[in-house]
Amino acid sequence: MTSPEQAAPAASAPVPETPERAAKRRSATRGAFFAEFVDMFDIYLPTVVLTPALIYFQPGGLDPGLTAILTSLVFVTTLIGRPIGAAIFGALADRVGRRRSTIASVSGFGVITLLIALVPGHATIGIASYWLLIVLRFLDGICLGGGYTGALPLAMEYSPKHRRGLLGGIILSAFPLAYIVITLIGMACFAIFPLAGPGSAYVEWGWRVPFVLGAVLAGVLALYYVRSVSESEVWEAAEAAKSEGTSQGGSLRPLLAVVTGESGRAFWQVFAMMTGFWLTQNLVTLFLPTTVLRTLVGLPNSQVTVVLLISFVCLVGSYIAAGVIGQRIGRRRFFMISGVLIATVGSVLLAVLATGRGMPLGLVILVVCAFSIVVTAPWGVVLPYITERFRTDVRASGFGLGFSVSVVIPSFYAFFVEGLAGFLPYAAAAVVLLVVGGLLGAAGAAAGPETRDVDFEESPVGR
Repeated sequence: MTSPEQAAPAASAPVPETPERAAKRRSATRGAFFAEFVDMFDIYLPTVVLTPALIYFQPGGLDPGLTAILTSLVFVTTLIGRPIGAAIFGALADRVGRRRSTIASVSGFGVITLLIALVPGHATIGIASYWLLIVLRFLDGICLGGGYTGALPLAMEYSPKHRRGLLGGIILSAFPLAYIVITLIGMACFAIFPLAGPGSAYVEWGWRVPFVLGAVLAGVLALYYVRSVSESEVWEAAEAAKSEGTSQGGSLRPLLAVVTGESGRAFWQVFAMMTGFWLTQNLVTLFLPTTVLRTLVGLPNSQVTVVLLISFVCLVGSYIAAGVIGQRIGRRRFFMISGVLIATVGSVLLAVLATGRGMPLGLVILVVCAFSIVVTAPWGVVLPYITERFRTDVRASGFGLGFSVSVVIPSFYAFFVEGLAGFLPYAAAAVVLLVVGGLLGAAGAAAGPETRDVDFEESPVGR
């Protein structure tokens, strides 16, 4: 049962879809899709492109354990920066506007990504090379955390409520599309620039090309928002109401308002749900390629790349389909069903893969595609759902924090698997973790209301 204060408000008459508003909606949707793409492109740069070249920044002869720690810091610092950026730019988006916040954050990670491409190696400035890389990736993470915090809620606020599911799925489909593109670019760079030790062309400068491309993409995105995207009319109406003294619930401290009171109840419910779904997502994007396919199934790197590319092509369509289905049956119900399917069907598929050494490649591709679609289904629905859970004056902060802070605990999934492996076979430990994540996501969704009938325009500050 959902308490009255959690329940979504009754529907009111929607704002007419005039040609001008339709044009603004299309621009905002394109901008959000591009923002998600550029954000994920930059996130995958270290994973796909930089890892083979990290010897460029580190002294030679390091202990393998220390090398692994230094390598992980490149990714951990970005992870730490993203929630910080969501907090900073979320508050900014709620105070000065979604559009301005997006332009600032996108410009920031465009400049920082370019600076990373210019970092000299260890042979030039010593260990300072590595620490400079770490600092820049941390700052990059902060700006990346703000990139979607303003852009994605802005697009949802322009979307008619009956189309939020479709548009949310389309926008989030930029995530698997970005992985496909960066992987293809990485493969091209490996083919063009030889990778053969510390002095090779790729290690010296070949890895820089995708970073320069990432900076250019960020610049184009910032310019698009400057020229083509209008500020959210819903946010502008809320600001006008504040200035007239009619606002009910505006806050001078949007971050505090997100985690306390009515919005706080929404935040912690979203946090619980997203923690579960981030945990299951990490088992697809991180555990599946490195541990399941390479180690347990025994595929060579070339085949792993092919399998992942095919599966991510499937995800582009499945994200959009999930958004449409969630719109039809209700987002809350979709999450609950998805969580149960992850814990049951997903766990069976993972067990098949984990014990599938020697499995024919075609069958591996089929099982991986099915597993990826089942486990990542909630991601086609999370964008409209989280934005609908928060009132206008804290929506960007609520979306950014709810989406980003919940990733922290699941990021330690490898430690959880290792801990469970002390009592269970390694493959079984991963299956148990998948079940836990799916059920936590379902329970978190069950604790909240249905949101598809929320009208952003019914009140200047939402609900």
